[in-house]
Amino acid sequence: MATEVRFSKVDELRESGQELLLALLNTTPTVSGDRQDDLADHSSAVVWLAANVEDPPGATDLVQLREVRAGLQSVVSGAEAPAVLADVLEQARLAPALSGNSVSWTIQAPAQALVAARVLLAWDWMRENMPGRLRPCANPECSRFFVDRSRNNQARWCSMATCGNRMKARRHYARSKRPNVERAARDQYPDSAHDHDHR
Repeated sequence: MATEVRFSKVDELRESGQELLLALLNTTPTVSGDRQDDLADHSSAVVWLAANVEDPPGATDLVQLREVRAGLQSVVSGAEAPAVLADVLEQARLAPALSGNSVSWTIQAPAQALVAARVLLAWDWMRENMPGRLRPCANPECSRFFVDRSRNNQARWCSMATCGNRMKARRHYARSKRPNVERAARDQYPDSAHDHDHR
């Protein structure tokens, strides 16, 4: 069974899924060191769809949605090429329709693939219009993604208040410990330090 979502402009259609795209990428958060999955089972996936998709299709293929999520996470992280997303894109198409004096656009796909298709269209729009701004958080202990909306496009953290401050504190601690380590090494091997100074 095919279904569709209609928009007045093709860019509006592609751009509209940005929040949905980010929400899907972030359905595998790391909480207290453990990787979670908001789509792990049918009941949790239904809750997520209801919270993030207006009038979600009841026939959404959750296995496919998880595969699209994994593919997007790999592509956005730079681990894989976009070709991994081809299977779902082959099931969707954009169709124009004349209505009065204007043209409207719809994304048409099987009901079970509609959410995945909308997400992929949004990713493609961001790839073209906001290149490099969708990225994973630079905190290796975080598994979230974010959109960098800063002017210089140099943000590194999904949240400055959490990951940013945590990583800055960690770097500060490492720098503060370094002189103590070097001092201990000089105390333990004074001749080596003396020889090094006179090279």
